[in-house]
Amino acid sequence: MLAKILIERQFSPGNEKEILSLLNNLRSLAMNQPGYISGLTMTIPDDPGNMMVISTWQTLDSWQAWKENTERKNLEAMLEIYQERPTKYREYIVGFGLVS
Repeated sequence: MLAKILIERQFSPGNEKEILSLLNNLRSLAMNQPGYISGLTMTIPDDPGNMMVISTWQTLDSWQAWKENTERKNLEAMLEIYQERPTKYREYIVGFGLVS
């Protein structure tokens, strides 16, 4: 079942070049992962350090495999240096996951 993943980060001001480079590396690696479909990165106009990524995966399992990927974890650790708080993740499946 299709999965949508919301990833929220709050970056401290400054170091935009380093942050952008890390985010680009993360997206490039994600694009080559099994099950990756797309990603969208958004910022709040009045608070550009507040960033939301919405990624789409073929299955929740494919996302979870990527989330546990060593390269991804290393990039995430490097991003956390510039963050004001830990990354927040919300995992959704498309449609109704309720079983009657």
